[in-house]
Amino acid sequence: MIAAVLVFLAFAPGQDSMTAARDLYASAAYEDALAVLDRLPKTNRPDETRAIEQYRAFCLLALGRTAEAEHAIEAVVAGAPLYQPAAADVSPRVRAAFSDVRRRMLPGIIQQQYARAKAAYDRKDFAAAASGFARALEVMGDPDVATAVTQSPLSDLRTLATDFHDLAVTASTPPPPPTPVPVPPPTPAPVAPRIFTPGDTAVVPPIIVRQELPPFPGQIPVAKQGMIEIIIDENGSVEAATMRKTVSPAYDALALAAAKTWRYKPASVNGVPVKFRKIITITVKPHA
Repeated sequence: MIAAVLVFLAFAPGQDSMTAARDLYASAAYEDALAVLDRLPKTNRPDETRAIEQYRAFCLLALGRTAEAEHAIEAVVAGAPLYQPAAADVSPRVRAAFSDVRRRMLPGIIQQQYARAKAAYDRKDFAAAASGFARALEVMGDPDVATAVTQSPLSDLRTLATDFHDLAVTASTPPPPPTPVPVPPPTPAPVAPRIFTPGDTAVVPPIIVRQELPPFPGQIPVAKQGMIEIIIDENGSVEAATMRKTVSPAYDALALAAAKTWRYKPASVNGVPVKFRKIITITVKPHA
């Protein structure tokens, strides 16, 4: 009575699952495991579909239904070309059956993967192309096709896939941003050096080294005053001289020529020599 209840629960529709199928396979109830697998709903998940077909193949091989088992293995390999059952999980006979199917199918799968990757490359979808060529090369490294990849056409495809993969990776990698070219700061317009005057409190006025006026030529009936303006540069030389109040045309020329020879200790601000504007009064008196 207890056994009958357990069997009924095991095969109740609500109990159909991969776990139930695995348990039945493990207990050597292969037909019952197949029945559960057939009742499982269709799924869009590749890993679940592969698991169903994988255990279907296991059961069919155990029942000696080799042709049907190969169809189930083909479904597994088509969805997961790199899948191979672990040696610790299945018998050598099952692994041999998977290897036989994989040796037959993988060359075609590799060519399909290469064709899809090349099509992606041709339409300039370089990221998809790089991924596709990488998958094809990974499958080419599988031990079950080790002999096939040394022969044409796979040997040629391997060379092409390697080259196109490298090109696709390079093309899909965005170039580094251009190094910004440093923009030099705008060159300021030249500014004439400031000319200080006696009214600037921060300036130390120039000190006379040589400042001699020429004698007035001839006679003059009454005293006269003139005024000469000079610009003393940072070296203490007179850079410009101008008559601001004339004495006489002849004497003005003599005074300006003499002014160009005058020398000074230059004016300074905080110890730095600066230009300085100076006014000099000229007084000419008659001879006694």
